Amino acid sequence: MNIAQYSMERKTSSWLLLLILLIGGLVSLTQLGRLEDPKFTIKQAMVITQYPGASAQQVEEEVSYPLENAIQELSYVDHVRSISKPGLSQITVEMKSIYRADDLEQIWDELRRKVNDAARALPPGTKTPMVRDDFADVYGVLLAITGDGYSYQDIEHYADFLKRELVLVDGVGKVVETGQQQQQVVVEVSRAKLSNVGIPPARIANLLTTQNTVADAGRVTIEDEAFRIATSGEFESVEELASLVISNPGAEQRISLKDVADVYRTVAEIPQQIVRYNGLPSVWLGLSFADNVNVVDVGERVESRLDELNYAQPIGMQLARIYDQPHAVENSVNNFLLNLVEAVAIVIIALLLTMGFRSGLLIGSVLLLTVLGTFIFMNVFAINLQRVSLGALIIALGMLVDNAIVIADGIAVGMRRGQSKLQAAVITVKQNQWALLGGTVIGIIAFAPIGLSADATGEFAGSLFWVLLISLLLSWITALILIPFLADRLYSQKDINSNTGGDTNSDVYSHPVYQAYRRFLQLCLRHRVFTMLLMAALLVVSAAGFKQVKQAFFPPSTTPMFYVDLWYPQGTDIRTTAQDSSRLEQFLLQQPQVVSVSTTVGQGAPRFTLTYLVEKAYESYAQLIVRAQDTEAMEQLMAKVREQIRRAHPQVEDKLVRVEIGPATPAKIEARISGAEPEVLRQLAKQVETILRDDRGAMNIRHDWRNKTKLLRPRFDESAARRLGVTKQDVNDLLRTNFVGRQVGLYRDGTELLPIISRAPASERVDLDNWQELQIYSPVMDRYLPLAQVVRRIDVEWENALIMRRDRKRTITIMADHDVLGEETATAVFERVRPKIEALELPLGYQLEWGGQYEAANKAQSALFSSLPLGFLVMFIITVLLFNSARLGLVLWTTVPLSIVGVTAGLLILDKPFGFMALLGFLSLSGMLIKNGVVLLEQVNVELAEGKAPHQALVDASVSRVRPVAMAAATTILGMLPLLFDDFFASMATVIMFGLGFATVLTLIVVPVMYLLIAPQPR
Repeated sequence: MNIAQYSMERKTSSWLLLLILLIGGLVSLTQLGRLEDPKFTIKQAMVITQYPGASAQQVEEEVSYPLENAIQELSYVDHVRSISKPGLSQITVEMKSIYRADDLEQIWDELRRKVNDAARALPPGTKTPMVRDDFADVYGVLLAITGDGYSYQDIEHYADFLKRELVLVDGVGKVVETGQQQQQVVVEVSRAKLSNVGIPPARIANLLTTQNTVADAGRVTIEDEAFRIATSGEFESVEELASLVISNPGAEQRISLKDVADVYRTVAEIPQQIVRYNGLPSVWLGLSFADNVNVVDVGERVESRLDELNYAQPIGMQLARIYDQPHAVENSVNNFLLNLVEAVAIVIIALLLTMGFRSGLLIGSVLLLTVLGTFIFMNVFAINLQRVSLGALIIALGMLVDNAIVIADGIAVGMRRGQSKLQAAVITVKQNQWALLGGTVIGIIAFAPIGLSADATGEFAGSLFWVLLISLLLSWITALILIPFLADRLYSQKDINSNTGGDTNSDVYSHPVYQAYRRFLQLCLRHRVFTMLLMAALLVVSAAGFKQVKQAFFPPSTTPMFYVDLWYPQGTDIRTTAQDSSRLEQFLLQQPQVVSVSTTVGQGAPRFTLTYLVEKAYESYAQLIVRAQDTEAMEQLMAKVREQIRRAHPQVEDKLVRVEIGPATPAKIEARISGAEPEVLRQLAKQVETILRDDRGAMNIRHDWRNKTKLLRPRFDESAARRLGVTKQDVNDLLRTNFVGRQVGLYRDGTELLPIISRAPASERVDLDNWQELQIYSPVMDRYLPLAQVVRRIDVEWENALIMRRDRKRTITIMADHDVLGEETATAVFERVRPKIEALELPLGYQLEWGGQYEAANKAQSALFSSLPLGFLVMFIITVLLFNSARLGLVLWTTVPLSIVGVTAGLLILDKPFGFMALLGFLSLSGMLIKNGVVLLEQVNVELAEGKAPHQALVDASVSRVRPVAMAAATTILGMLPLLFDDFFASMATVIMFGLGFATVLTLIVVPVMYLLIAPQPR
């Protein structure tokens, strides 16, 4: 039984399918998870190792190098990058992009084992390496807690309270704090008082270290009952610590710590990170979401819980949102759903106007049911509503009606020729079902390189393929089942015949449009060689014109938020960085376009969006996260900020960054030079920077090794020190105690372990000019002596404070960007400077690599093109199998390269760049072209089977396919209109709209002409 006959005679089954799609789709739409971007795993981890007192070179050679070697042995590793600076090694491990989230747990475990094994061979004094595999977590809700007049400790207590409560909210995965200041207990020991009482500083340090240590004193059994022994003496309060007896053993005088020192609790003098919100000291809370949740619902639960906890918020404290992903997702998804509704409405209106009310209603209804049915399968396969999946639905809209148009039009034509509805439906479905399936599969395979890519591209944009796969296959099923079923209810012989004046034997293609096309087609067929030469000339012209098209990878986001990166000279104290950046912060807060300014000093903020690039720890770095009223205000504001920085902060290397949609890189243009000698690397970097500065479009020019910094090197007199019993460690402890303070123990305060810091009082902390006055204790002489007796002098030297390595080689990266406020793209600047930089003569053993946008785009495109040949081969094989002819397959594929004519024209007219999404659009366009050609050639076979002459069969088949092909193209083009106003999909929509518009001409003219030229002619 024919499937059309089954659907029309078994009405209950057809009604059941219709209701399942309608009701199930509406229910599934409410249950689908909602995200801003597709779930994507950033495959990076950090290995952080402290090596106190070591220079950057010592850290590199003794810590970073052996750890890198161990890590590189893992087969999963793609790249290993390290930053070595005084006292700290930061290694970033990036795994190959083929691995997914499920693979990473085991990979991180193996990474830890490798690091732990290598740690045993690290030099004495090195701390245990810490592996952070949550470095890539995204904290979609970023809250700022401020309290004017409150201390950091008060703000942190409230932040801790919220953290404990919010982590229990269903759907919240993790809550982290940022900006909390290290609390510590300071013991300011007076050297003069110590000298008077004859107590060596080592005794105080030893008492503070041992007195508060928790140690096992054993147990004792008395009359069958076990008693645990716990000796008292642990400090219960700072006052008790100050009362610690420090007298020398056997001394009659009882001396307490408070007699020679001031003891108090405070925050660390040199913070690790400082965060502010609108100029006020702040603590930030970042909330990440659990897997497979609707972040909009989780956001509502978080909001509700915060309202419930409002009772505990101290008066005067404020809770603000730096970033609220649930709100952004809700707006984004709602806008996309609106775009989807608009696109559906546009397609239905176009069908109603061009195909008549009944046909338009029939096809529009099936289109809506297909979209709703797609939601059902998206829910089953856990495909969330997000930017890519919703965009895929809009892209699919025009393609979804192709099958329905062919079947509906065929039924209508059959009825006009006097057939019954059942006969027309059965014949139409029988003639077209396999050709439509082949065309549908070809359209799906065109997107397969995206979904089947093993690269990160496949992970990010994979839902594009799967949604199209589901929706297009479903459109084939609904076209074969629901179109005949609904046509049986909507079509009437009277209504169909009214279009032909009631004469069922009249030529159904006698309309002037058909006749005009028939005459033009016959003209082209007579002059087929000239027609193809004309097409070839157009192809050459468009290929030349394509060079004028702007090139870009991904467009910036329309979110009215931007970042201001401030790089002060390397070696700048973090407090100076914070103080100077606050001046720019205050300038911004005075601007009426500004909604909020969030500042982080010392390192980047928690990753609050997928594309946010978290900067590592640098004291000289500050970032301002600025939210403006709208996009237009943001662009005006960015220009003001740039001018203000140039005028009031000349010492700063600044960078203005818009929120990105695609992969983020430290700079759009990156030249990496690898080699052995730091000085040679710096010289080569200077040459590259000179080339970049000479280019009119390059901005933010810098390199990642930064400037050299000054080093103070006390010259230790070893022979004199030995006579006095003074060690190098004693000198280091004295200097650290005097200028910074050193940790000598721990103070327990409930769940907190606070370091006890010993340092000299402010009155005794001499400056560097009077370092000889520092007093160091000599155990041999049993008294304090001037430091000058064991240190001859203090020299000032220069050192590399940062040593960067990539894949175990020293690598300096020179970075630049295009003008984000200008019209020129980064690709245009890169293409100008690239040949000049590559022309530099590098010494033997040194090599140049390109990073930045160039590398990211190449990775994405190479991953895409790696599976492209196989996809195109499968598409070609299907076309050959459909017609049992390789020549007919070539006829169809002739149209694909010619489509660049429309693509080039569209990109130039609308001034859109050709980027990664445009490339995806071109791939999808190829599938659409082949599908339309398949439908036309299948009709040629039908006409030939009826006994017509080849030429007449070709013309009649082409005329009969004018409306299906033209309507399929028109609905696709019109359905793309909403995407033209979305930055992410605009270039893709342009490619499809203009490419398909010209491709309609190709299908209706070029395919018949090529058929006559190369197809085998039946005898």
